Amino acid sequence: MSDPTAHSPAETPPSIPPPTGIVVGIDGSDQSTCALVWAAREAERRNKPLHLVTAYSVPIFAASGLDGGYATVDDDVIRDGAEAVLHEAATKVSGYNVDLDARVENGDAAGVLLEMSETAELLVFGSRGRGGFVGRLLGSVSSALPAHSKCPTVTIPISCAERLGQPAPARRERGDKHPDVAVENVVTVGVDGSATARMAVLVAAEQAQRSGRTLRVICAIPPYTGSLAWIPAPLDREALFKDIGVQLDAGQAWLRSHFPDLPVDVQLLEGPPVEVLIEASRSSELVVLGTRGRGGFAGMLLGSTTDGVLHHAKGPVMVVRDAEDPRLADRESFGPMLQA
Repeated sequence: MSDPTAHSPAETPPSIPPPTGIVVGIDGSDQSTCALVWAAREAERRNKPLHLVTAYSVPIFAASGLDGGYATVDDDVIRDGAEAVLHEAATKVSGYNVDLDARVENGDAAGVLLEMSETAELLVFGSRGRGGFVGRLLGSVSSALPAHSKCPTVTIPISCAERLGQPAPARRERGDKHPDVAVENVVTVGVDGSATARMAVLVAAEQAQRSGRTLRVICAIPPYTGSLAWIPAPLDREALFKDIGVQLDAGQAWLRSHFPDLPVDVQLLEGPPVEVLIEASRSSELVVLGTRGRGGFAGMLLGSTTDGVLHHAKGPVMVVRDAEDPRLADRESFGPMLQA
């Protein structure tokens, strides 16, 4: 464990190397504190360095008097505030056995974190942050990062506060009208047969194995709606479930070939995928999703299911971008699968 004061923002050298471990966005909000604690636990579990980052840009205001012109806020004042926020954050996680550094960056928060994602192993941030000049890391940024990041991202909603040992917000503040439920020892991954989902399954399996949890694979089939009017008879829907079940069994066999000791629970459910996965987020340690599923166009940055879950999840959500992995090559040899 390193001394957070030994790597204070004020002492950070200009040519600090790019981050290679877990990067967490900090802006002093309750949401970023939750993200900080989750990231510290994950860095300790993976034995990876933890990088605390905040970013700011100096705002310019148009003068509102007869003497037209512009006024700027002093850069040193803002930077001092950012350094204070990072120092407080570093102190909160000083008890974790991780190598820690804290960085203040000048620039757009999303741009700063996206650049770091090129070398980082994981980006972690809250689902919403505070306004103002310091950071603005969360909110619009938390929507941009999963779509553009070069590494997996984890979004932590404020409703996770209690499970992370932080003061729990009022139910109205966290937007949750449902009663609290116990968190199970599972990592849940949503699948739809797409190549991106298969990559998400591999990452979720690694996460579950690393943390000693069960992997729960969920495939949700939307109920009958007008969009499914082309299905001629109930028998066809039964056949659809049977066919998907065969493919899930084949996928489970493939997964066990790469993770023979990992407990796997496969569930085929009927219901809107977004609602099913949001509900799963209440009781899962982590929900893992791909950036884009079968329902999206090739050029879309986030599929509608992933985007919908990110906005309403009650637990941590990891988004995994599509990638090349040699383990994907032998999936077809285990049985039928949907072609994305």
